[in-house]
Amino acid sequence: QVQLDESGGGLVQAGGGLRLSCVVSGLPFSMYTMGWFRQPPGKEHEFVAAIDRSGTTTYSQDSVKDRFTISRDNAKNTVYLQMSSLKAEDTARYYCAAIFAPEGVYLPTHDYNYKYWGQGTQVTVST
Repeated sequence: QVQLDESGGGLVQAGGGLRLSCVVSGLPFSMYTMGWFRQPPGKEHEFVAAIDRSGTTTYSQDSVKDRFTISRDNAKNTVYLQMSSLKAEDTARYYCAAIFAPEGVYLPTHDYNYKYWGQGTQVTVST
């Protein structure tokens, strides 16, 4: 059974930071591209960042690329999202997602490309 368990969300003041973690089980983690998405209140899923299976290549949306960093530890089956300089507009439920990756770099940015999803962790930024 595939399981993705996010943690690390919470309430933080604007300008602060959080580190989200997503522990994955039930699949060969090192063969999967991992992504982070978020869903602000009343809105659709929004791509945040993705990382290739080796951890050497990443891609982030423009609004977060200077503030958020995606990384992974294949030995721990864990993907991280380090968030800094948080803004009110970063308030959302954050989800990690996984998709089997062929050889080479594969960094999809649409939610329909990902097969497995976690339940999410809430991030609320107060002003």
